[in-house]
Amino acid sequence: MAAEPVTPAAPPRDASAPAVEITVLIPAYNEAENLAPLLEKLTADLSALGRTYEILVVDDGSADDTLARLRDLRRTTPHLRAVVFRRNYGKSAALSVGFQEARGRTVVTMDADLQDDSKEIGPLIAKIEEGFDLVSGWKQKRKDPIVKTLPSKLFNAVTSSLTGVRLHDMNCGLKAYRAEVAKSVRLRGEQHRFIPVLAHWNGFRVGEIRTVHHPRLHGRTKFGSARFLNGFLDLLAVMFLTTSSRRPLHLFGRIGVFFALAGAAITIGYSWRWILGEGLRLRPALLFGTVLVILGFQFVSMGFLGELIASTRVHEPDYAVRERL
Repeated sequence: MAAEPVTPAAPPRDASAPAVEITVLIPAYNEAENLAPLLEKLTADLSALGRTYEILVVDDGSADDTLARLRDLRRTTPHLRAVVFRRNYGKSAALSVGFQEARGRTVVTMDADLQDDSKEIGPLIAKIEEGFDLVSGWKQKRKDPIVKTLPSKLFNAVTSSLTGVRLHDMNCGLKAYRAEVAKSVRLRGEQHRFIPVLAHWNGFRVGEIRTVHHPRLHGRTKFGSARFLNGFLDLLAVMFLTTSSRRPLHLFGRIGVFFALAGAAITIGYSWRWILGEGLRLRPALLFGTVLVILGFQFVSMGFLGELIASTRVHEPDYAVRERL
């Protein structure tokens, strides 16, 4: 199968252009109906802040008229830029590319479905200026069906208890980041749900504010039931990568040594009986001890392989960009 083309390099930044204070990053997938009202309100709210800004939309390979709508809006919205993927990669990919393309000193992310309110950008930035590095929105009164709200509450409770990051709404799309946080985040799979965890474990200060949430007017949600299992698996991956990815031998080695020592103790006990003259017969416990020793060596070997992989340079994934507007 032919490899996809490598992402084109970003166009050089104009050194004479004024510094951008705020980048509003919007990942969009099949949101053609929402773009015009979203950008109209967003432009009004950002202009009221009195700061330089840009609006960056990442079209995640939409199959509707999102690209055509972006081309039209680009002519009438001078602050708008867009990156268009050739196919759908997922929200994590859209955010990852958007973070690297953003020019603002503060990056604000929001969804394209009109459920986030752009009036909250001011309070989010004010919280950043208090000394926080990442500020997440907290949708206290969600305008979503119960099949989304209940699993979300469970997800937030489990994630907070396992990671120690005490946020009420981990996956809220409305967030503000200092630029250094956005540039440091590396996302794979569907790990965008855990950006606050990744930032916290990298030493950044994370906070949250209460935000307004609106019902969806156009289109439909892009997330199905598979996100629950994927979210759990991504949580395990994030916990491993943030705590043990740089020292995999410590994790696998400890497990391996525990298994090996337990197996060796069982095996030596039966061997000592044999030395004292007791007949050696095949016993389940003796077989279990031997298996534990073998497992122990396997886990230690996995640790060495992990160290070898960790010492190898990991390349960022390439996303095929169709065009930049």
